[in-house]
Amino acid sequence: MSEASVHERFGVRVFDFHAHFPHPEDDPWGGWERSYISRHGEEKWQILKERNFQAQVRWWKRWGFPLPEDPPAPVETQVARWVEEVERYDLEGIVFLTGGGNDNLSAVVRRHPRFYGFAHHDPFQPGAAAELVRAVRELGLCGYKILAPALSGPLDDARLTPLWEAAEELGIPVLVHFGPLNGGGGIGWSENINPLRLHDVAKAFPTVPFIVPHFGCGYPTELLHLCWACENVYVDTSGNNEWMRWMVPALTLEELFRRFRETIGAERIVFGTDSSHFPRGFVVRYLEEQLRAARAVGFTEEEIQRVFRDNARRLLKLL
Repeated sequence: MSEASVHERFGVRVFDFHAHFPHPEDDPWGGWERSYISRHGEEKWQILKERNFQAQVRWWKRWGFPLPEDPPAPVETQVARWVEEVERYDLEGIVFLTGGGNDNLSAVVRRHPRFYGFAHHDPFQPGAAAELVRAVRELGLCGYKILAPALSGPLDDARLTPLWEAAEELGIPVLVHFGPLNGGGGIGWSENINPLRLHDVAKAFPTVPFIVPHFGCGYPTELLHLCWACENVYVDTSGNNEWMRWMVPALTLEELFRRFRETIGAERIVFGTDSSHFPRGFVVRYLEEQLRAARAVGFTEEEIQRVFRDNARRLLKLL
């Protein structure tokens, strides 16, 4: 254990439920990119990608983060770096929600006992339910990640029923991103932008834990409504929560922790960082900010431990 371990620095054991393994075959835009190019052409797509990247650059600089390396290092190097990060900070586990497809991520998470991975294929692709079963039972992945705004159809489409049935049978958690996708300059609207789109699905599959990241990413009120109505819906805290700047009236991280604790309790709040690329690595700054906010609004140390470790372990059936 190094001097930088989070337990020694902050007095809490940490399990990061939301990270992304940087892989050259990543598909961060999903079907939305393909749809846009087919309608408007590659040239316009490149303009949008560059604007999105520059918006991210401004935000990284605001936090004092180094820019992602370009080109990214080989996969073996990235694996070694993440092994070092887990050991350096003494993380009890880290969930990579994406990583270049199910087979690629499976190969990554097998490299360290504290690496965990989620399937992340398109739910509308042919055979998506069978692929989820394969990803869990054969590849060793332990959950499913969906980018709702990038989908080609509504999340509550009847065509996805076999997929939800597979998740139910497998007993895995399902994390669904709502709200703007890929930060500033990214996707700002779709039929799946609002977390309440999950309402009927969560009601139909009450034993499936659904996790909505980033405190709802611009839709905290709607997510609170969803969590109130569906006790199998959780919230994750991950990322810089840049979207708070757009809220009227103003919103703070402290207020988010307070409102969700009051509505659903600490047992349904799950810590994550949204860590991904290097040289930034594990974003200890986000951990520090979230701990400060939770403690400022009165979370007990027992509740802190639930949020920052135990809830993730319970969702992954490690307890």
